[in-house]
Parts: sequence; structure tokens; C-alpha cells
Amino acid sequence: MADAAAFWITGPTEGSLREERLPPCGHDDLLVQTLRSAISKGTELLVYTNRVPSGQYQLMACPHMDGAFPFPVKYGYCNVGRVERGPRSLAGRRVFSLFPHQSRFVLPAADAVPIPDDVPTERAVMAASMETAINATWDSGVKVGDRVAVVGLGVIGGLVAYLVNAIPGTEVTAFDVNPDRRSLAGRLGLGFAHQPPAGALQPAESGEVAAYDLVFHASASGAGLQTALALCGVETRIIELSWYGDREISLGLGGVFHSRRLQLVSSQVGRIPAAQQSRWTHHRRLALALALLCDPLLDCFLSGQSPFAQLPETMARLVADPDRTLCHAIVY
Repeated sequence: MADAAAFWITGPTEGSLREERLPPCGHDDLLVQTLRSAISKGTELLVYTNRVPSGQYQLMACPHMDGAFPFPVKYGYCNVGRVERGPRSLAGRRVFSLFPHQSRFVLPAADAVPIPDDVPTERAVMAASMETAINATWDSGVKVGDRVAVVGLGVIGGLVAYLVNAIPGTEVTAFDVNPDRRSLAGRLGLGFAHQPPAGALQPAESGEVAAYDLVFHASASGAGLQTALALCGVETRIIELSWYGDREISLGLGGVFHSRRLQLVSSQVGRIPAAQQSRWTHHRRLALALALLCDPLLDCFLSGQSPFAQLPETMARLVADPDRTLCHAIVY
């Protein structure tokens, strides 16, 4: 008899649920029953649509992934479960782990992070996204009083904006081509715009529309990145959070890119920034991400859910209409 069921990506935009036999649960292992998981509409959908470059197969493998790129592969990393068996300190507790979509599983206890009591299960599925936002904030070097733009108000961009907006004196504006994101920006206490004003922005002291001190880009589009460039002041840093897979984008680097000495910096959650590496581990960063999810305001990102049994159909639907929901949860 099968011990569990798991979602496998079996081909481009194809997936199915498969029966799984679980390995024995060792002395330092946990047997976890999944309560909820969530779909990453960035990396996970690129895997699902076969957009991972072959040269990145090894780097894009996630913890506890099974199979191999391109297909079949068991891929995912937003899992909230309850410990059925394990060390006394974790038995019966809810834990977050970077485990794919699977109803029950065994993993080393060291790979699970306990979920604080004041963080509900529904919100805890965003821990991996919050971890990405923390890393981007570290990479940015954001300062008190900075005027900040966030281009692309999805879950990642929204969580970045939420963190930066909590820094005293910052002024955060979200840019998104989807007009429905205006209400989300309002709930987060952000300014909102569809596009930059016409013409080059000026330094704040000029009396014209001021340029931004820092720009985060999270729209996963070339047009969005071009917008990010247009928002920059002198020596503004652009933090690029989008990953494009095998897709090439066109970017105009004429105009003010060189004269304003702009910086385009990638941010990727797989590595802890150099300034934090001597003190921070991945486990500590993930624990921080979970603790930061205590704020009920963040429920504004929880806009869709579906049963685990319907996950193959749900994945296909999200590819066809990715803007329908923000954080889409899978309920077990």
C-alpha cells in the first residue's frame, strides 16, 4: 500500500499525483503530515513549463526534490505540516520545510523549522517568499529615509515593500500594470502608480518629480525592468528579483544608465549576502521569515486555494492565468 501521494511534473505543462512509499523514519527524522503547501508562481511555474536552462539544472534543484530535470520531477518548497513522529521537542508541532507537494513525508529534523504559535497555518506557507524578501532587503542596503520604488506588486514585490515600508522615514511606491494591485498597495500603506511620469526624473532638490533612491524589480518582464531603470536617480541601485529561466529580455541601456552610474544587482535567495554570512545560516533566516509572518495584515496576499486532489488542474490553470491569484495555497 502507498504511504502518501505526491505531485510530479511529468512534461511541459503536465503533472499528475503519484503514490509514494516512504522510507523508514530514523532516530533523527520526522514523519510529517502536510497541512498546506503553496505554489511559487516564479521558479515553480518555470519548472512546470520547461523553462529551466539545461546549464542551470544543478543550481535550480531544490531541497528534497526527486526525479531530475527536465522531467519527471517532484518540485516545490513551500510546505506546512504537522509532525506525526519524531523527537519529543517537535512531536505534534507544526513545521515549515522546503518539501515538494506531498501528503506525508519523512525528512531530517534539522531541515524543519517550527512555526510560531502566533502564525496561522494559512499564512505560514509564505515563509519561503518572506525569506526571499528578507534576502533582497539585505542585498539592497536600504537606508532610513530612502525613497523606494517596487516594480511588480506580486507576493515577492509586496513582501519586499512591506519590509521596506516599516523602516522609519522611507517612502515606498509600488508600480504595477495590473490596476487591481492598487487596492493591495493601499492595504499595505504604499503609494501606487501604473508607470513613471513622462520624462526623466530629477534629483529631489530640483523641485521636479523626484527620482528614487532605491528600486526593486519583481515583475519578471523586460518592460518592468525598463520601468525600473526609468525611476532611478544618480547612482541608484536596482535590485533584480526576477528570474527569467531560458527567456531572453531586451533592455535599453542608453539614456541615463551610464551618466547616472546606475547599479543593476541580482538577488537570489539561495545564497546569504556576504555581509551576513559570518552570522546567519539558512535555518536562522527561515526562522526569522516565519516570525515576521505574525502580522495579520499579510493575509492580504492569501487570495486563492484549492484541494490537493486538484493540483494537476490547478497548475495548468495558473499557467494560463497567473495574475488570477497572489499566494495560491494547496489544502490537504
